[in-house]
Parts: sequence; structure tokens; C-alpha cells
Amino acid sequence: MSDQIKHECGIAFIRLLKPLSYYQQKYGTALYGLNKLYLLMEKQHNRGQDGAGIATIKLDMKPGSRYISRYRSMASNAVADIFEYVQNKFVDIQENTPELMQDTEWLKDNVSFIGEVLMGHLRYGTHGKNSIENCHPFLRQNNWMTRNLVIAGNFNMTNVDELLEQLYELGQHPKEKADTVTVLEKIGHFLDDENQELFDQYKKEGHDNVAITHKISDHLDIANILRRSAKTWDGGYSICGMVGNGDSFIMRDPAGIRPAYYYYDDEIVVAASERPALQTTFNIQFKDVKEIDPGHALIIKKNGEVSMEQFREPTERLSCSFERIYFSKGSDVEIYRERKQLGRLLSEKILQSVNYDLKNTVFSFIPNTAEVAFFGMVEGVQQYVRKHQKDTLLHRKEQLTDEQLDDLLSMAPRVEKLAVKDVKLRTFITQDADRSEMVAHVYDTTYGIINNHQDTLVALDDSIVRGTTLKQSIIKIVDRLHPKKIIIVSSAPQIRYPDCYGIDMSRMGQFVAFDAAIQLLTERGMWQVIEDVYTKCKASLLLPKEQIVNHVKEIYKPFTPEEISAKIAQIITPKGTVAEVEVIYQSLENLHEACPKNKGDWYFSGNYPTPGGNKVVNKAFVNWKEGNNQRAY
Repeated sequence: MSDQIKHECGIAFIRLLKPLSYYQQKYGTALYGLNKLYLLMEKQHNRGQDGAGIATIKLDMKPGSRYISRYRSMASNAVADIFEYVQNKFVDIQENTPELMQDTEWLKDNVSFIGEVLMGHLRYGTHGKNSIENCHPFLRQNNWMTRNLVIAGNFNMTNVDELLEQLYELGQHPKEKADTVTVLEKIGHFLDDENQELFDQYKKEGHDNVAITHKISDHLDIANILRRSAKTWDGGYSICGMVGNGDSFIMRDPAGIRPAYYYYDDEIVVAASERPALQTTFNIQFKDVKEIDPGHALIIKKNGEVSMEQFREPTERLSCSFERIYFSKGSDVEIYRERKQLGRLLSEKILQSVNYDLKNTVFSFIPNTAEVAFFGMVEGVQQYVRKHQKDTLLHRKEQLTDEQLDDLLSMAPRVEKLAVKDVKLRTFITQDADRSEMVAHVYDTTYGIINNHQDTLVALDDSIVRGTTLKQSIIKIVDRLHPKKIIIVSSAPQIRYPDCYGIDMSRMGQFVAFDAAIQLLTERGMWQVIEDVYTKCKASLLLPKEQIVNHVKEIYKPFTPEEISAKIAQIITPKGTVAEVEVIYQSLENLHEACPKNKGDWYFSGNYPTPGGNKVVNKAFVNWKEGNNQRAY
């Protein structure tokens, strides 16, 4: 993606189902769980550069012994920083009493982070402050083991105000207005309720307090706690939680917006935000990794019992298609194939645009995440070439001269790597003028490939959000190669609407497609459309979210996608550009064909999977119209 946007957090979870001595004997180390947690987090490092954190729970510890450990970091290499901190706890032992590294009971009793339940989180802050307090996991502490709660997640709730009001009504006073706090306190409240109900029940039956503590631990109904907690949540979420006694869960929103995968056998239960991370870390097959069902929670009881429990009625599955286009690593075989198909489905549109003139067309891509879609696009062009060669040979072979036959058989797409990202450059200078100059050099190019004023350059990007890097860097640089025409191709459709489920795209003014529509309305004297939409959006904010519709769709309604693409091409073309610039976008129909199981497309279509999404988009438009740069939720 040429425009870098922040995006999804990542979760990692491991439950060791055997005693620590089992892993020491089989794998040669008592640190098996920690080592695997490190790998599981590193394999998802693409999901968090703002911070990271881990937490562990030790099972069956004696009263007075520490059984929960947590550490968080905001270092630039947060995952490595965390595990260096943990590793340092073993340095003296390895140097002075190495035999104790084989004694799992001693290690569990004396060294923190040696536990059977492990959680990791990689943070991408979508909004607000970047501080250690904003890093997951979050901890709700209590002297009762079964009232302690640790959570980490990949989520955003659209109705934080509503959830806060519910907490006030329950008698709580949260320390800040944040969805992380509301989620923690909501689950925590019903965890307390469950504890109290069980305590009262067992007290009536005549059990003493020590016995009651154990019975509560055995009989906590995690699914019921989650049902009561999530009843009014509106958002996209994959949330991992651990109770102090060792009960744990991974829950996924009813529309399956946020990804969550798991695997378990008789040794381990593991979960993560991305399937390849599990495959690589634990050497397991694609077919053995499952998705957590939407509206369900994978629950692991302290005794090791594993179940999938429904906590909310699943809605239509609308999993985030941006995960497939850009966010998740392309090493997932399904995602790899889908990205290739996204590129392949663009090939006919591109060929039409270059008038099927492959001799004078150079195909390239904008590194690095568009590369797989580029392979698919090239395959689509090659498919056209083979068909053209076959048809010509079948129907015109007697009419071909030797020279024409040679040209026909040598026909192939000219594939080159022209845009090169200079990863060493950082736009660290704060002055706007200097920053623009630095941005212009984040990409470099390969000279001497383009025939001056003769060739068309086709450059594939996976998506275009703001168009800033295209305007300030890429188009400027490739125009120096003197192509006749530059065609920027996006494997994603036009991004028209904000996201409110985890991606850092919440303001209308940051979308070049929205800017294009507004400019078209202005140029055509249709300002009244903007005023009418503003009036409707403003009025809708007084309604219950279930009654709100997306009025911002009316901004785009007067125009075809091609008209908006043409205006975008004008917007992103810097002054002084000699080559003609065209922009081609993926269609929604092709997106759904390429990603049939992940049809969440609200940022492209405006069709939000939860009622809160419609409220957010209308609020985002009101904010834009009023010059308010705040988040819309």
C-alpha cells in the first residue's frame, strides 16, 4: 500500500494442557510455552508496531504465591524487548545453578512468567494516546483468584458512550472513556456476579469458604458471563481473556469482522489473529487450523476441557475484506490465492485501457504488499496472450508472414520492477515543506527501461486511501522515466467510507474518493446535495442507532465509479507531470468473486455490518462539514 495506514492489532494465546515437566521431557525445556509465544507474536509482527504485551497465569499455586505476571513495552522492537526482559530472569540461574533449569516445579514456584496459560498482544493504536497504559493485556485485579481478569484484543466498539452509561447504571465509575476499559469492566462486572451467585449458592449448601473457592473455580460458567457482557456490544472484535484460576476464552464478534484462528490437540490449545502464524509456530497443516465461529467463544476450562460456545446470535458473515487485500500476511494459502485473483480480475480492464498494445506497455507494481496481486494480473495478461496466439494460429496461420509469426510467438507482457521503496529513508523532519521533499524520495525507480514518450506504464497498488504518496512521490518519480501514460491500478475498490472496527480510517476528509466526489459536486453546482446530506446526517444522530441509515451514500450517487476515478486521477497528478495519468479501480463484484468468504466491504460500499457503523459514517460526515477533526466514535 502506497499510503501507509495503521490497522489491526494481533492476539496470541497458548494453553499448555500437560504439566510443565511434560514439555521439559519432550522438548528439552521448561520454557516451551514462552518460546512458542515469542514465535507466535513475531510471526504476527506486521500487526503491531505501537507496542506489545504478554501475560501468563500459573495454575494451582499456593496462597500467597504470585500466579499472574504481565509485562508491556512500547519499544521500537517491543516483542524482542519483552522477551529480553523475560529471558533476563533466567540468566543468573543458567550461570550459577543450571541444574535448576531442569526443575520445572522450582521454576514455576520461583520465576515469573513460567505458567500454563499465556497471552500475547501486538498493538496498532487506531486512535488516541500511545502510552504504556494503552498497551494490552489489561488486568483487573482482585484477591479472589476467580475474580481476576486479563484481556487483550483486536477490537473497536462503536457505542462506547452507550456502554459507559450502562456501567454507570451498574454503579461503576470507569477511569476513562475507552472501549478497552468498558469491555474489561463489563466482563469483570458479570464475572463478579457469577462469583457472588455461586458463593451464595454454595454457602446455602453449608460449604466452608475454602471449599467454596474451589467449587467456584470448577463451576464458573464462562459462556454465560460472555453472553451477559456482550449483549449490547456493537463493533468488530476478537478478544482473548484469562481468569485468575486458569479458565480462558477467545471470543469473536457475531459478523466475524475480526479474524481469529485456533488449533488444539492433547498437548496445547493455541489461537492467533492469523492462520500462518499458527502453522509455522507449531508446524501444523492448513486443514487442521480452524476459525472461531462468529458469535462464539472458544472456552478452555482450568481442567483442560475445550468447547465452542455461542454467546451472541451470529449475523450475516461479513469478515473484513481488507484483511485479504492488505493487512494479513500473504503466506496464508487462501489469502495468497485471493490476492492473485484480485489482480487477475483486473487484467481485462487494463488491456482495454492500453488498447491491447503489449509491445508498448510495461507492467510493474508498487512494493511491497501489491506483489502477489501483481502476479495474478500478469497471469491474466498471459492468459489473453495465449488465447490471442491460439485464435490467430487457428484462423490466420496461412496469412502470416515469417516476421508476423515471430512477433506473434514472442508476444508477452513486459514485466519490470520500477518502483523501489527506500526503507532507509524516514520522513522525520517536522516542517511541512521539508516533509514533502522527503516523502518524494521514499521511493526510487529503475532508469532506462521505459521508451521515452512511447511506452505506457501500468503500476499496480493494492489500495489507494489518500493518494498522498502517489502524488508526492511515485508519480513524480516514474514521470522522470518519460512514459507516454501512467496507469495506476488499485486491486481494491474505491475507499469511500470510514472504518470503525479497528482500522485507522475514521475521518471522511482523508479519502481521495470522497474528495473527488465533493469536487465533482462543487464543479457541477450541486452543493445542495452536500447540504442535504449534512442535514440528514445531523438529524440522524438523535435517533437510536438501529434506526439510522447511511446518508453519505448520496454524496456518491450522482456519479459513476469511472467519473470518480477520473477525478481521482486529476487530484493525484502533481503539477508539472508530463505523462497522462489514469486510475483504474477494482469493482465490488470482482472483490466478492475473489474473496467469496470475506464479504465485509463497508469502506467501499457503505454497507456496515452493525447498526453502529451507520451512526459512525454520518457522524464522520458531520465532523467533516463542521471542520471537526475528531474521531467519529
